[in-house]
Amino acid sequence: MESYLLDHEAVLRVSALLLVLAAMVAWERAAPARTPGEPWWRRWRTNLGLAAANTLLLRVVLPTTAIGVAGFAQASGWGLLNYYGVGGWLALALAVVALDFAIYLQHVLFHAVPALSRFHQVHHADPDFDTTTGIRFHPVEILLSMLIKYAAITLIGASPVAVLVFEILLNLCSLFNHGNVRMPAMIDSAVRALLVTPDMHRVHHSLVAAERNSNYGFCLSVWDRLFGTYVPEPAGGQAGLRIGFPGFSDARVSTTFLGVLGIPFRVAGTRVIKS
Repeated sequence: MESYLLDHEAVLRVSALLLVLAAMVAWERAAPARTPGEPWWRRWRTNLGLAAANTLLLRVVLPTTAIGVAGFAQASGWGLLNYYGVGGWLALALAVVALDFAIYLQHVLFHAVPALSRFHQVHHADPDFDTTTGIRFHPVEILLSMLIKYAAITLIGASPVAVLVFEILLNLCSLFNHGNVRMPAMIDSAVRALLVTPDMHRVHHSLVAAERNSNYGFCLSVWDRLFGTYVPEPAGGQAGLRIGFPGFSDARVSTTFLGVLGIPFRVAGTRVIKS
């Protein structure tokens, strides 16, 4: 089973992403939480174009994948799980949870460090919030994020299968929690007890700095609760929430491919995420 998963990892990842993306788009059309302010096609061609370019960039620039790093660490006996001989389903579960925590810490870092914040602004400068926002990142952030993931995998000693499972979960959770979808309050509350929901993560995309610097989790909601970064609702409620990032309201900048690539280098980019 393990060898089958690893032999078909690319197919599994792409298939899962496309299926969930299609499901989220259908859900957004059937039960949208907000009325978009920009034409969807203008944002989508940029957001999807960034995702495609980033995928190609990682394959060309980096010598191996995250799964390759996990295989090398496992063969070398590196990492806590390998050192202590933890295996089986326990190792898989521990690795996935630990990697999710690492992504939470990375997200906080990309808000706290001005040089990193410039590139993360690309994600926040999306003037609307839908499932494609979940794959909208600057290429530099994608490269740095992968290097951080390499380090986390090596430190944890995550197996190749655990990394595959985590990467699929991370992509799917990102598509889900960025969805412009309406969920009944009771269902949202139940899901939010474990996973980050769209209403929870939408707060993180607020124009208000105090709300933007909250709800950093991507998969598990527990990290925000544990570390005091959890904000259940925006001050004005979901209906009054304003999406975007200060200084990037011009659609020619925030919704075009070249405009988005240049965001970290614009004068407005001096306004780091914390401001």
